[in-house]
Amino acid sequence: MIRVLHIITRLDVGGSTENTVISATQMARGDFRSLLAFGPTANPPVGLTETLSRFGVDSYPITHLVRSIRPIADARAMLEMRAVIRQVGPHIVHTHTSKAGFLGRLAARRERVPHIIHTPHGHVFHGYFPPTITRGIILLERLAARWTDRIVTLTDAEAEQHLALGIGRREQFVTIPSGVDLDEIASAVPVRLAPHGPVIGTVGRLTSIKGHQHLIDAVPEILRRYPAAHVALVGDGELRQALTGRTRHLGVDGRVIFTGHRENVASLIAGMDVFVLPSLNEGMGRVLVMAMALGKPIVASRVGGVPELLGQGEAGLLVPPADPRALADAICTLLADPVRAKALLEAGRLRAPRYSAQGMVDSLARLYRELIASNGI
Repeated sequence: MIRVLHIITRLDVGGSTENTVISATQMARGDFRSLLAFGPTANPPVGLTETLSRFGVDSYPITHLVRSIRPIADARAMLEMRAVIRQVGPHIVHTHTSKAGFLGRLAARRERVPHIIHTPHGHVFHGYFPPTITRGIILLERLAARWTDRIVTLTDAEAEQHLALGIGRREQFVTIPSGVDLDEIASAVPVRLAPHGPVIGTVGRLTSIKGHQHLIDAVPEILRRYPAAHVALVGDGELRQALTGRTRHLGVDGRVIFTGHRENVASLIAGMDVFVLPSLNEGMGRVLVMAMALGKPIVASRVGGVPELLGQGEAGLLVPPADPRALADAICTLLADPVRAKALLEAGRLRAPRYSAQGMVDSLARLYRELIASNGI
C-alpha cells in the first residue's frame, strides 16, 4: 500500500481545501493510505473531521504552521513536519499551497522521503505581497523545485507562469485540474436571493485578490441599465466592512447583498441569472466549474487559468481585471442577449465534465503509481 502524506497550510473553506480533501479521501483505499497534516484552521468546511474519519484519513496538526511569514514559527513548523514524516513513513509527500509547499518539501527532503510532489493551487506571484517579498518567494520556489519530482498545476497556463519565472523544468510539470463533485452539484435546488429582477452573483472570500471591489464599482452602471437588478456576494472575509462601506458610498447598498459564509453555494449559484468572477489572480476558479455545470452564463476576469477553463471565451465572456466598466458592459450584454447567454451556458455545460472530482483523483493515482514504479517503494 502506498502511503501519501498531504501537507497544506490550513483547511479553511476554499478551493485548495476542497481539492486536498477530495485528493485524500477519494483515493482507492486498497492501493493508497492517505494522511493529512495542516496548520491551525479558523473556518473549516462543515463536517471536515467527520469526513476525514469516515474515509480513514489520519490527520496531524502542525501547530506552528501559519500563512504569514514568521521565521521562528516557520522553523518550528518545519520541525513538526519532520516529526510527522518520521512517524508515518510516507512513500510520497504531496504538499499544497505556498507556505506548506516550501516548508513541507524541505522537511521531506531532510527526511529523505522517496518522492515529493507539490500543488501550488495557483500562485502568489501577483496581488498578494509587496514586490520585495514576492521576489523572495520566487527565489524560494526556484530552490524548492529542485527537490520536487512533480509540480501539479491546475491549468497549462499556471505551468507556463511558473516556467516564465524560472521555477522548475518543463518535464516536472503535470496539469491536473481541480476536481468538483458534479453529481452533488446537479442535485442543487435553486435559491433566489432577490424576488424580483435579475440576480448577478459571485462566490469567494471577501479579500482583495478576488476583486469584489471592482464588481461593486460596476453596480451603478448595471443599475442604470437594469434598475431592478441585485448583485450578490456569497462568502465572508476581512474586507466585508470595507466593501459594505463602498456600497453605501456609491448609494447602492440596497441592491448589493452580502450573504456571509453559506453552505448551500451550489443552490445559490443555481438561483443566479449571471455568474461573475472578478478575480485579480486565479489559479483555475473551481466556482466557474460549478457555474458551468449549473448552466449559468459567466463573466470572468482574463487572469491565470480562467481563460483556459472557459475555452478562451467559448463558455463565458472574458474581461480585463480591475475594470468595472468592462464588467458592467459584459454583464449587461448577457442580460440583454438571451440567445448569446444560452450559447455560452450550453458550451459551459459541455466543458464542466472535464473537471470532475473522479477525473482528478484518477489522474493523481496514475501520477503516484508512475513515481513509485520509477524506482519502487
